[in-house]
This record gives sequence, C-alpha cells and structure tokens, in this order.
Amino acid sequence: MNFLDLGLSEQTVKAVKEFGIEKPTTVQTDVIPSILQGKDIFTIAPSGCGKTISYVLPLIDIISRQQKQNILIMTSDSNKSVMISDNLATLNRFHKENENDKDGEDGSDVIIGSPDLLMDLVKEGQLDLSDINILVVDDINLIKKNKQIKNMEKLLELMPADKQNIVYTTRRSKETQSILDKILKAPEEIKVDKNKEQEASMAAPVQKATGSDSGKSAALTKNSYPDKEAIALSKKYNSFQGKTPQFLLNKVNLAND
Repeated sequence: MNFLDLGLSEQTVKAVKEFGIEKPTTVQTDVIPSILQGKDIFTIAPSGCGKTISYVLPLIDIISRQQKQNILIMTSDSNKSVMISDNLATLNRFHKENENDKDGEDGSDVIIGSPDLLMDLVKEGQLDLSDINILVVDDINLIKKNKQIKNMEKLLELMPADKQNIVYTTRRSKETQSILDKILKAPEEIKVDKNKEQEASMAAPVQKATGSDSGKSAALTKNSYPDKEAIALSKKYNSFQGKTPQFLLNKVNLAND
C-alpha cells in the first residue's frame, strides 16, 4: 500500500516523499481514505504512530479540491499547534492556488488552537465558528488532562451540526464518552494496536524538541494568548499563497521545572 493508493493527489504524495516518508503507517492507511470520503471518525491510536500526518494529508487535498473549506483543529497545547501548522505548510507546497480564488474570498481557513485560546478569541469577537466544515480534535484525553473540556463543550455549541468530525485519542476514556457522543454521528471507529507505537518514528525522520523544550507540554498552565510572532512567521511561510491557512497559534506560560 502506498499514499497514491489511499486516494491522495500526486502533488501531496510528492511532498510526502520529499518530507522523507516512504510508505504510510497503519493509522495513515486506515484513516486517510475515510477522511477523504467525508466520514466521521473516532481513532484510538498510541503516540508515535503517525496520527498527525493521517489527517494533515487528506485535509490538504480537501482544501485543494473544494472551495471555502473552514477547518478547526483543536489541540491540547501550543507545541502541538506549531507542529501541525508546520506540517500543513510543508506538505502543501506543490498545490497551486486556484485561479478563481485569487481575491481570497473563496479561500479556505485552517484554525489551530487549544479550547482555552479559542474561547478567548470567541469572547473577543475575533473568531466565528458558525461556518466550520470540518472539526479535528487532536487527542481529546490530553485536552481533558489540561482541563479544557468545559471550553471545548462551549465551542461545540457554536459550530454547525452537519460538519465532518474527526477525533483522536490515545485510549478510550469514560470521562470523555459523553462529549464524544455530542460530537460524533455514527462514526467509523479505527483502533491501532499498542505495538504500532513509534511506527512513524521508524518510517521517517521526526523533528523532536530539544533542550528545555522537551516534555514541556505536561507543564502547561491555563494562561494562553495569541502569539503574534508565530502568526507572523506562519504568514511569511504560508504556502497556501494567501488563501489558507489562517493559523491561530497559542503561546503559553510554562511552569518552571
């Protein structure tokens, strides 16, 4: 099985190969076709098996094929938000701007952030979630661990009911089942065995945090705010050519070790 067999475009597959990924991991093989088909998905998979790439790749193709796709990716912390934004920009590099979208009015937006940051932006009138087409929840258990479930529930009430929902977690949890029932509509459930952990690490180069950045996500506080430098940097390297994404990255205060 290769990435073309999964239904991805030649442009995306070319970027994947240049990124250093030769073949899809188990979770990528299982998830990518379902996302491209517009299904609701609940994926249970261990860390290190390639979950992020499993939704980044099909989302890039969905954006390139359809006009005005508004995508919200909920993350547990800023480190994850930055990694996702980097992957989106890098792996979208061979897609050209749609001639009909040069004015930007029909372009797509990808919004990335933690529930706490997103709720602050909603309260400030900077963010409207009423036209979200696709929701991705990157590890609902980590969001729960960081005590952001209440804001997540409030945000869900602001989104349309007919959107596509893609939810990831490392394990099934009784504490998150009630909110999963609110998000997902007859989802396709995909479970990757624990022995597939680190599969992505073995298949391709992995960028890891270095020095004092390593392991900081566990020490995140509730204080988060828009990071102007990160937003400016993402715009500078925006390979969606002004059409998308509109990255909303969050910066946090980290507790001292």
